[in-house]
Amino acid sequence: MKHGWEHILEILEKRLNPGLFKVWIKPLNAEFKGGDLVLTAPNDFVASWVRDRLVGMIREAASQALGVSPEIVVRAASAKPALAGAKPALVTSAMRTMDVACGRSASSEPATAAPSYQWRFSFDDFVVGPNNALAHAASQSVCRQSLSTDQLFLCSAPGLGKTHLLQAIGKQLFQEANVRRVRLRYLTAEEFATRMVMALRMNEIDRFKSEFRENVDLLLMEDIHFLQGKEKIQDELLATLKALQERGSKVVFTSSFLPKELSGVDSHLASRFGSGFLTVIERPDFETRMRIVEQKARSLYQVHLPEDVSSVLAERIRSDIRQLESCLQNLILKARLMREQITMEMALQVLSNYAQEQESPDIGRIIDAVCRTFRLAPPELASKSRKQGVVMARNTAFFLARKYTDLSLNDIGRHFNRKHSTVLKGITKVEREISRRTPHGRQFERALEVLDL
Repeated sequence: MKHGWEHILEILEKRLNPGLFKVWIKPLNAEFKGGDLVLTAPNDFVASWVRDRLVGMIREAASQALGVSPEIVVRAASAKPALAGAKPALVTSAMRTMDVACGRSASSEPATAAPSYQWRFSFDDFVVGPNNALAHAASQSVCRQSLSTDQLFLCSAPGLGKTHLLQAIGKQLFQEANVRRVRLRYLTAEEFATRMVMALRMNEIDRFKSEFRENVDLLLMEDIHFLQGKEKIQDELLATLKALQERGSKVVFTSSFLPKELSGVDSHLASRFGSGFLTVIERPDFETRMRIVEQKARSLYQVHLPEDVSSVLAERIRSDIRQLESCLQNLILKARLMREQITMEMALQVLSNYAQEQESPDIGRIIDAVCRTFRLAPPELASKSRKQGVVMARNTAFFLARKYTDLSLNDIGRHFNRKHSTVLKGITKVEREISRRTPHGRQFERALEVLDL
């Protein structure tokens, strides 16, 4: 019957958010006993979470895969089986804390037992420069409770530090949990939407509302631009924000777009997004990129890079800190695997695998590069064609123009005979596909890697 479980997994992977599937479904072991589907989780916490929130979807997937609807039994390793309908025992403070760290909910108790590895970033490893000093100061003020407004909105192009600052806030508050109690929720807008849909399916919408409206001192939400066009989710988030404001709670949002650039978003919600303190993280200058390379080499790998190597990395990769850090990691790992010293020659070899920026490309160069990659003529990008290949190429051009130029969404749209809302949706599509590691996402990444920028 293992084949049956594999079929169920395939269905669930298509229906669930990738993060939910990876964290809660993939660790489960399954066996069929009598007409029951017995799922074994690695610990009590995962078992309780699955039993409490995902059993309905698992049963639906099992019914589709097997043609029958089995009873679902969820148990922890070395624990006695428990029927899915049974109420889970009270989760300990440490387990609820792990729930926060995985991007879900927080306990009402001090989070002293939070596993630190779940918070990947901190203020200590954030390199401050002219491009991000204001965003850094505002984020720290959230932790000190000195931000005069109840909302912070962090905006930047991908790869410039929004997630780093959001996680730094969460990590610092967890480290200070013995000093003061802060109940927080940390998740993406897409996860918020997924959880709401699941709550509606499982007839637990009141519980969902209570979780986000009544038991939160601080809400950290990433990528709110993913809510465009989702009216019911927007209505719920707006009601949630009003409830949190009445309670005196604070909210921190991140987005790749300013509130005024969003389309398909309720005017009241867009107004609320722009009602707090708003700060934009710009692209880092050369000196800041140099310090990022040197600090990451020391703190993560205990390596002191030759100055000329740090300089060439910072000079060649300018717009995306993730790419800069990836290049650094590959350079250091190559040196260790080859048991050689890091040299300029080795750095240049590694850099050849990355899109390097000798100078900032203009829209013309981007269009030419996209057309070469997708084997299209420039007029096709501005045509009315909805062929998949043309749409993918056009969205890639939107993404690159947003990332590498200072053009507004309206300006980008004019080059392709498109409205700014279409540009925004195309960029969001690229970001979503890349983050989900879908086949299209991997194709986008390959296209970005081979572009001659």
